[in-house]
Amino acid sequence: MTMTKIKLTTPLTDDVVEKLRIGQRVLLNGVIYTGRDAAHKKLIELLDTGRELPINLRGQIIYYVGPSPAKPGNIIGSAGPTTSGRMDAYAPRLISLGLKGMVGKGKRSPEVVKAMRQHKAVYFAAVGGAAALISKCIKECEVVAYPELGPEAIHRLVVEDLPVIVVNDTLGGDLYEEGTKIYASK
Repeated sequence: MTMTKIKLTTPLTDDVVEKLRIGQRVLLNGVIYTGRDAAHKKLIELLDTGRELPINLRGQIIYYVGPSPAKPGNIIGSAGPTTSGRMDAYAPRLISLGLKGMVGKGKRSPEVVKAMRQHKAVYFAAVGGAAALISKCIKECEVVAYPELGPEAIHRLVVEDLPVIVVNDTLGGDLYEEGTKIYASK
């Protein structure tokens, strides 16, 4: 487990994602999309009916967040991660379409971990409780799909040095499991 810090700019490629390892601190830059369970459900319904998605997932990252409304003069309100397990029923299918990264908090299901290994994707954790600080890394915010969902709409964010940690990598590494083993051994 390494604690190096690297900068990544979206879209991500297989080559970039395959080099990431659990425990690495990453600063995300470029365009990422938001999406929570209501938006994920709508995306899967589109796929089930053979329709096109409103965003191209290839090489992209989805941040599991429902940002609060922006105060006057701000780009976005608080933007802290939500529990990723709520998206586990949908994530493998989106990963198979080229999604390369997800940002949230909490452990992922074995099915999601398997999909990440198979399709070369990673899971990043953002620090829960740091929503106001995270929002300062967001330089642009625009609703691109499902405005009727309010904060759960899909937003296109432009981020600058958004701090995350690699929790699951393409080799099946799991920072939560490794951390538990290290703690238990002491």
